[in-house]
This record gives sequence, C-alpha cells and structure tokens, in this order.
Amino acid sequence: MPHTETPGTEAAPQTRLRWWTELPLIVLVYACYSAGRLLVRGDVSDAVDHGLALLHIEKVLFLNAEHPLNRLFTREPWLGVPADFWYASLHYVVTPAILVWLFRSRAVRYRAARTWLMTSTFIGLIGFTLLPTCPPRLLDASHGFVDTMAQYSSYGWWGGEASAPRGLGGMTNQYAAMPSLHVGWALWCGVILWRHGGTRTAKVAGVVYPLVTTIVVMGTANHYFLDAVAGAAVMGAGFLLAPFVMRVADRARTRITARFTSAPQGSGIADSPIVSGGCQTSAGERFPRQREQRLAAGAEPDASSTDAGDETPAPAR
Repeated sequence: MPHTETPGTEAAPQTRLRWWTELPLIVLVYACYSAGRLLVRGDVSDAVDHGLALLHIEKVLFLNAEHPLNRLFTREPWLGVPADFWYASLHYVVTPAILVWLFRSRAVRYRAARTWLMTSTFIGLIGFTLLPTCPPRLLDASHGFVDTMAQYSSYGWWGGEASAPRGLGGMTNQYAAMPSLHVGWALWCGVILWRHGGTRTAKVAGVVYPLVTTIVVMGTANHYFLDAVAGAAVMGAGFLLAPFVMRVADRARTRITARFTSAPQGSGIADSPIVSGGCQTSAGERFPRQREQRLAAGAEPDASSTDAGDETPAPAR
C-alpha cells in the first residue's frame, strides 16, 4: 500500500530538498501571490459594501471586538505603537524564519508544512478576488474607527497605507482584507511551534503569537473579527488539501523525470533478446555438460538432444 504524506508526518521526503531550489520556489510563489493580490483590486464601492456588511453581521452576533480594541490602541500609545510595529513587521519576519528553521532542523516535516502554507496562501488569493473588502480603518470616520498606523506613522517606516513604507502605498491592495492572512500565517506559525518546537517556550509562543496577532489586526483597524475567522478557515482548508497537492506534485515530477531519463527508442538495446533470460540456443549450439545434467535429472534423451559431433552413441531402447 503506497505511503501518503500528510502535513506533520515524519516520513522522509522522496528527494532531498536543497536550499538553492527551495528559495527560488518560495520567492516565485510569493511573487505570483503578491502580483495577483495587487491585480485583483476590485471595485471600491463593492469593497465598502462588503466591509459594512461584515460589520453589521458582527454587531448582530455581538462579535464586534474591533471598536473597543481600536479605541484602546488609539488612546494608549504604549499599546498602539508596538501593535503597529507588530503588524508591519512580524508577518514578514516570523513566517520565513520558521520556514528556515524547519528546513534546517526538521527537514522531514518541512515539505508538508511548506505545501500547507503555500496552498492556504493561494486560497486566500481566491478570497481577495471574490470578496474585496474595505478594512475598518478606511471606512468613513462616522463608523468610529481610527487608523492607528496613520496616527503613529512618525514612529515607524509606514504611512497611512497599511504596512507599506511611505511612498509605496500604491504597490499594495488595501482592499485585500478578507481573509486575514496576517492571522492565517500566524496560526500556521503557532501550529508548527506547538507541534515541533520541542520546548515549553516554543509551545507558549505557538499560542501567544496567533492570539496577539488577532488582537493587533483588530485593534489597528486593519481587519474585522470575521476576517480573522476566515483566515483560520483558509489555513484549515489548506491543511486538508496539502496531501493532495503533494501527490499531484509527485506524479508530475515522476512523469517529467521518466520522460527525460528513458532510453532512446531504436537504440537496439531495449529490443535485443536476452539469451540467458530464456536459455534459448540456436540450432547446433550446445551448453557444456548439458547432456549429463539432463540425464542426471531423469529425462530420456532423444536424437535431437545429442550433438551431431558427440562421439558417445545414444543407448539402445
């Protein structure tokens, strides 16, 4: 029965992974994701409508945690400024660091974890395409939200356009809020740390990091609570699909390898008969001691089994 690799299993990869192939792959995938995220901006009015709809659903379900958190971060700089640094940097630092750590010290788990992360990321891109959403900070001020990153922009490299450095806001899609991949990636990091960290500190970090990230994205008015829920759901879907994605990748690799390593047709090597395989001889050809072996086995010799040049006559019947 063939072995099926699932995220988190300890089976060794079929081929040894090399950093000089993994790094370009990750860069290429992230570049494609970023380009796609930038291109699927969507209509602004639709994005605002979607954002208001989410806010209305949360109020009906008493899930509106964004307002009290945003007021707290706005009123208390000692909370708001670190939260902005957390949002603007850790998303791009912690995830690659854990990927590198897995690659170097947990190689048998790296491929499954990397495939899970990439699959979930592309599912998130589908969400940005189908449901462009205006984040709370970009809603009209009458809705009660303050953009803390704009308020505290003098403390960091960002401006009033999310976590992008000043002057580069046009290179981001500010309406790609649903799902929140800040929360999704943080959840991935938390699961990896909890399962493979090996220490109590790693397990605590695995719980604290996604929890604090969820609070930060709401308190800075970058995401709704339902964005965070959707980010977790995307990671769950990616976890379930990762084994299938790896099987498809393995089959494609096998076919490509077989195509380039198969023997050329018409070379004569594959088509030539193997004499020793069937022990077939041409007429008149005789194996040494063939007659004695057959007699020892109890077989009755006949005229056709004796060599024409054999001086020993066949016994009379």
